[in-house]
Amino acid sequence: MDNETSIKTLNKFLQGIYMGIHSYEHFIKKLDHSPLRDSFISIQKDQKNHATIIAERIQKLGGTPVTSEGIIGKVEAAVSNIIQNPNTEEKIIKHAVKGENIYGIRMSENLVRDKLDEESLNLVQTILDKDREHVDYLKSLLHT
Repeated sequence: MDNETSIKTLNKFLQGIYMGIHSYEHFIKKLDHSPLRDSFISIQKDQKNHATIIAERIQKLGGTPVTSEGIIGKVEAAVSNIIQNPNTEEKIIKHAVKGENIYGIRMSENLVRDKLDEESLNLVQTILDKDREHVDYLKSLLHT
């Protein structure tokens, strides 16, 4: 796999991570007085660490990492928050699970398929495994 393809793919993946970071920021604000707030802050911290890891990988490959989710990501996030404005803890958790599953994991798996060098793919897989842990944790909150 050539570096240009890996850089381009990793930057798209990084944009998705930034979308997640901003989504969790939105959730955290809504959970201002909730005991769940710290859990969401912890997940967001993981995502910020993931962004740093991917940005460093892009630089190692000779590229310049993106610094935001991009205009399309901003529009998608805004529309999603308007249409699906979760306002209870349960709805916020369900919204977070859906975002992690559909946008964080499934779309990322499709994005990176056959488009990354081995080292980059291993990094992405590690991040997606952590995202799966987030989903499992969030789902467990729905059953307590």
